[in-house]
Parts: sequence; C-alpha cells; structure tokens
Amino acid sequence: MSKLVTIYGGSGFVGRYIARRMAQQGWRVRVAVRRPNEALFVKPYGVVGQVEPVFCNIRDDASVRAVMHGADAVVNCVGILAEAGKNRFQSVQAEGAARVARLAAAEGVQALVQISAIGADADSPSAYARSKAAGEAAVLQAFPRAVILRPSVIFGPEDDFFNRFARMARFSPVLPVVGGETRFQPVFVDDVAQAAVAGVLGRAAPGIYELGGPDAESFRALMQMLLRVIERRKMIVNVPFGVARLMAATLDLLQTVTLGLLANKTLTRDQVRNLARDNVVSPGARGLADLGISPTAMEAVLPEYLWSYRPSGQYASIKASARNLRKT
Repeated sequence: MSKLVTIYGGSGFVGRYIARRMAQQGWRVRVAVRRPNEALFVKPYGVVGQVEPVFCNIRDDASVRAVMHGADAVVNCVGILAEAGKNRFQSVQAEGAARVARLAAAEGVQALVQISAIGADADSPSAYARSKAAGEAAVLQAFPRAVILRPSVIFGPEDDFFNRFARMARFSPVLPVVGGETRFQPVFVDDVAQAAVAGVLGRAAPGIYELGGPDAESFRALMQMLLRVIERRKMIVNVPFGVARLMAATLDLLQTVTLGLLANKTLTRDQVRNLARDNVVSPGARGLADLGISPTAMEAVLPEYLWSYRPSGQYASIKASARNLRKT
C-alpha cells in the first residue's frame, strides 16, 4: 500500500501545492481542514480516492490525532495573518504547531515538516513573529528531526500579496505602502512546496531552512514591478509608520467594538510592526540551494496570473501587437 501524508491546512495557498506534489509522488494525501466541503477541489490532484479532504480543528487534540492516525508523514501549513474570533496567534501558530508535533511523535510518524516564516523571533515586538518562534521551539522539542521551512513573502496565482495590490491599483489613483524601504525576498509557492516534499521524503536534513527567491527588493520596488506587469501608472505613496499605526489601531478597535462583525482585513497593528523589519534570508542560513531547488524569478511567473489586472486584460498583448503592426 502507498504511503500516507496528512497535510494540516492542505487546501490553503501553500498546502494545495504540497498536496498536488505529494500525489504526483504516488502518496495518499489526507487534507485536514476546517471546512472539507470547501476543499473538494483537491480531489482531482490524484486518482480516485488518492487525495481526500477531512475535517480537523488544529486547536483540539482528538481532532488532530484522528486525521493523523496511520500517517507516515505530516506537514503543518496552518497559519493566520491576523487574529479573529478563537483563532489567535498563540492558539494556532504556537499551541497548534506544538500539538501536531507532540501527537506526531506519539503516533510514530516518520517525518514532520512545519511551515513557519522568516522573521520568527521570540523577542520580536510582533505577536505573529513570536508565535511562529514559539511554534518552532515546541516542534523541535517534541520532534527533533523535524524540517522547519521559513519562507519570505510567497507569490503565486492565489497569493494575497501581489493580487491584493493589483486589485487596489485597478481602482485607486495611488498605491499606498507602509514601510516602502523594507526589503522582501518573495519566493514562488511551488518552490516552497518542493522544499516541503523534500522534507517529507527525507531528502532534507532536519532543522531550519529560510526560503527566498533570487531577488531581494524593497516594498516600493516590488510595487513598481507590479505596476509594470499590470501596465498601469499609479503614484506609490509611502505611509509613515506613525500614520500607519494610527490607522491600524482604529481598524483594530472597530473590529473589537463590533465583536468581529467588521473584521480588520486591511491593516493591523501587528502587521505594522512586522513591516518595520526586513523579510529576507539571513546570511549563512540554509535555503533552497541546500535542497537542490533553483528559486523561480518573479518575472517568470507574475505576468502569468496578473494579466487580468491590465487595462485590457487578456487582450493587452493583442492590442500591443496591433500597435506594432500600425507602426510598420
């Protein structure tokens, strides 16, 4: 019988790519999510019955153990960018990761891959970064041979980074950025998936890997690249951190007083703290090269999924070709 991997958060942005690649490797894939009915799109990643979405609440021991039973390997992709309701940084990214690792060790799982993030730091002013660091520490304590992947900003067709600002550029006369000089090293989602697969298959030595693409750029430079790709001219306005903190505090307060009815999906105070720090691979850190993976350049991928934000959408290249014909 083929081996089984349980992927917590396997229908999310990163998880779905890992699920697809594990199915291609011939593994049975159990996609553990909160809403299995919304994850049915993963089933065609393999043959009939090879990839199955199942219910799991990462905050509950019994739920995590049930979907892990019989698994040869586990990948934990569960993470949140902002707190809402019962999903807090501590409960999801620290305690949730600890729970997966502890139960994986108890169940005799052979391999564990934890998706963390560059910037994980127990001393960070950001609760997000502190919870990521706490999760890593708990994973390594319970499962010392785990592989921990720390990606920078991840890009790909379903990302919430370039897509978000591209949507904004369609309607707004300006493109506001907080921390315009903060540097990022965006990494392609499928490169992260390949790294996770290497961890599952035992092709990666245990420990921490920081994953970044071939280029480290400032936030402003990334937005300039975005505007070139979607063929729009907008003014990029740097929002001072003081103003950003005030805006974020107001939005956070609105979420609190409305008991979450008005969720702050725009900018939180914790995100402002994160934006004050560079998000690039540390000097000397193990990375994609140590896993035998060549990082994919943004220029090779962004036009493939951001074309819909161009003024002429899918017809942009046709119109450009027609203009060239008139010139000749």
